[in-house]
Amino acid sequence: MAHRPRSRAIHQRRVGSLKTKITGLPKYQRTAHAPSSARTRVLPRTTPPSTTLSAYLKGSLKTTMTHINDLINRIGKNLKHQFKWARRHNLEAWRIYDRDIPQYPFAIDVYRDQIHLQEYDTGWQQSPTERKAWLLEILEAIEHITGFPQQNIHLKQRARQKGSAQYQKTGKTGEDFIIQENGRQFWVNLDKYLDTGLFLDHRNTRQKVGSIAAGKRFLNLFSYTGSFTVYAATGGAISSETVDLSNTYLEWAERNFALNHIDLSQHQIIRADVFQYLQQAAQQRKQFDLIVLDPPSFSNSKKMQDTLDIQRDQATLIHGAMALLAPSGTLYFSNNLRSFELNPALAERYAIKNISHQSIPEDFRNKKIHQCWKIRHK
Repeated sequence: MAHRPRSRAIHQRRVGSLKTKITGLPKYQRTAHAPSSARTRVLPRTTPPSTTLSAYLKGSLKTTMTHINDLINRIGKNLKHQFKWARRHNLEAWRIYDRDIPQYPFAIDVYRDQIHLQEYDTGWQQSPTERKAWLLEILEAIEHITGFPQQNIHLKQRARQKGSAQYQKTGKTGEDFIIQENGRQFWVNLDKYLDTGLFLDHRNTRQKVGSIAAGKRFLNLFSYTGSFTVYAATGGAISSETVDLSNTYLEWAERNFALNHIDLSQHQIIRADVFQYLQQAAQQRKQFDLIVLDPPSFSNSKKMQDTLDIQRDQATLIHGAMALLAPSGTLYFSNNLRSFELNPALAERYAIKNISHQSIPEDFRNKKIHQCWKIRHK
């Protein structure tokens, strides 16, 4: 049974009271009521992959139905709580919706005056007409509750990816712009690649690294755009090495370093296969006091000598990193493979603490978005 739409007066009071609080969001013209489609269309609460969405919409299956107002109200509730929290923590990028309602499988992130909208692959079967209408309704709802015009909403479909697929270009150019996080600045692009240049779910770990980096030698492995190094360097690290195989992302890292006035003579950017780097660094007897190891779940990049499978290769990577870690140093190891299990043999050799709960920011409803461990020598 569909929910009865709220009266216009009640809905206007609720949304209006929220909008007066979101003073930091762009002051675009906002409608006083929900989009017309929001008052008439209903969608299924759950949709098994084997069932078409049209079957639900035609009423051929008996299921609980929900109204687009549920999505509007949930985003509004999240924004009301999170906006003051984001301002208090000096953030310009944060998550406002994280697949909270099953039939709206999206992650919605604010990046300053833009919205990054990611649709997760569910296996639902929709005709082109149904899909277009469904997405339009969602875009209208987001525009209504946030005040961001649709041209500031950047939609991507996040299919199940393996390895380097997450780093491939989308075919769009997009626009690079700067966001601030905890007093640091980063270049982001919401269109060009599947990811934006800054993993928001690692915000807590970045801040932790910055808080303990003073006087330390720092190593960033699988560095992506170098955000961990930005925190370490601005936190007082005396030197660092930032290692990745992608020229694109190392150039991005260099731009992030320049934004934050980081001296490249002390903080080196190194293009290398991490497996080869670990071997060579051990031969050179390099040592670091603080290491971040954040590999992809899988990679079959042509630039690598072999494939990377983090479940299979975890011991090789962790042993290699620990060989470079000073006796009193700390390694932070993280990955986003949901099925990942840490090899028990590693705990016999090293002091390991699972810090996943502390490492995931409070704006992320999905507490399994990554796993993170703090590893030290025994």
